[in-house]
Amino acid sequence: MTRSRYLIKNMSLFTISNIASKLLVFLLVPFYTNVLTEADYGIADVMQATLLLLVPLLSVNAGEAALRYGIEENEKRGSILRSGFRHVIRSAVVVYIISIVLILIPALSSYRLYFAMFAVLFTCNAIYEYMLLFTQGCEKVDIMIRGSISCTFITVVSNLILLLVIRLGLYGYLISQMAAYLISAVIMFVLIGGVRLLRDNEDAVLRREMTVYGRGMMLYSTASWANNALDRYFILFMLGSVSNGIYGVAYKIPAILMVFQRIFAQSFQMSATKSYKEEDAGRFFGDLYDLYNAVMLSGCALILLVLRPLAVFMFRKGFYEAWVIVPPLLISVIFGALEGYLGSICLAYKDGKSMGIATGTGALVNIILNYIGISFFGAIGAAYATMASYFTMFVIAYVLTRKHVAIEVNIKRNIAAYILIFILGAVTMYPGLIGDAGTVGAASYPWTYVSGALIVVIIVILYRDRISFLKGKITGGAA
Repeated sequence: MTRSRYLIKNMSLFTISNIASKLLVFLLVPFYTNVLTEADYGIADVMQATLLLLVPLLSVNAGEAALRYGIEENEKRGSILRSGFRHVIRSAVVVYIISIVLILIPALSSYRLYFAMFAVLFTCNAIYEYMLLFTQGCEKVDIMIRGSISCTFITVVSNLILLLVIRLGLYGYLISQMAAYLISAVIMFVLIGGVRLLRDNEDAVLRREMTVYGRGMMLYSTASWANNALDRYFILFMLGSVSNGIYGVAYKIPAILMVFQRIFAQSFQMSATKSYKEEDAGRFFGDLYDLYNAVMLSGCALILLVLRPLAVFMFRKGFYEAWVIVPPLLISVIFGALEGYLGSICLAYKDGKSMGIATGTGALVNIILNYIGISFFGAIGAAYATMASYFTMFVIAYVLTRKHVAIEVNIKRNIAAYILIFILGAVTMYPGLIGDAGTVGAASYPWTYVSGALIVVIIVILYRDRISFLKGKITGGAA
């Protein structure tokens, strides 16, 4: 199978999974913002953010190692599964020990149930995330998709029962996630023949190599978490759980654009591992970069254009004010996606150090600007800090990736488009920035819609030839 067809095949499968999953989650946002308080949502959001740090950190990136080596070492996948489970079990034991210690501290007595629930949630999520990446590394994308869709379906059904019927509130929300993660992980384990694979002898040399690879990614994964989650912690401690809940809801609109980002990233990571040794890898990576960049910019621009009406549909009660925070977070998705694309290329070359430098620098920028931004501007300052940190990571990653492969792109056109998207974000936010966050319809500040539409058209025109060229090239089955 040619590289392009391999990529398109995987993108098609991941599209089915992500569209089905994210659409249902998207439709649940009004439900969550109606049945959960801002404080409850803030606590749940912090738990999810903590999982993003602890799962890869404590499991030594076992899932990423399984994905990377599963593609090349297809005869040793049983050994890979055993090695990964070893790390996952150890990480769960560590979390249980920490949780027990925290539960025994008298000053934290009011949080005991949260600590206990988090330990169980961590275990379920760690197993689920590992099985997702393991099945992807085995190129069993269909099994991975079944697991992902099962997780979404169980989440939806259990949420309706536990939140709407039994009315357990935050506890019901967390129990729903535990059940969805664990049951979906078991489904993937059974479908891929996990019992049979675990009977294989473990390759000690491969286990050590995977562990070294995972450790080499520690800075990368930890810094990536910092850029994804530190703003929540700053807001929680500086502004409180209510503000953090509002901020967490604001991320639900950028999640729309992240659906495509996730589809492409999952597919490209597999393609990069297969293609990085080929002579024309630079041309292949450059063409795909242009397409990816164009789609992300166009998608971001269109969402910004309809942001306020969209927020009316998604956000209920006191959550509506979150729309003002969305533009910088949405723009962050663009640079986060491009940095992730460049990161996949570096990881194909087993170079986690370069991406660690890029993400580590971005995390440092994030920490400094979060404190300054929140101190002066509140929650929106955290959004600005996130945008600045992702842009910093993108620039550094672009420079460092070129030591492996020269990616030829139209830099002048890209810079012009980035300036336009920053302007569009500022125009969209204008009513909220001057204190008129309740404005919704086109009758309120109509010039923002007109100028926004003009910028969207210009961005699409800038990339129309490239999108058309690449679409024809890929669908035509070029290598």
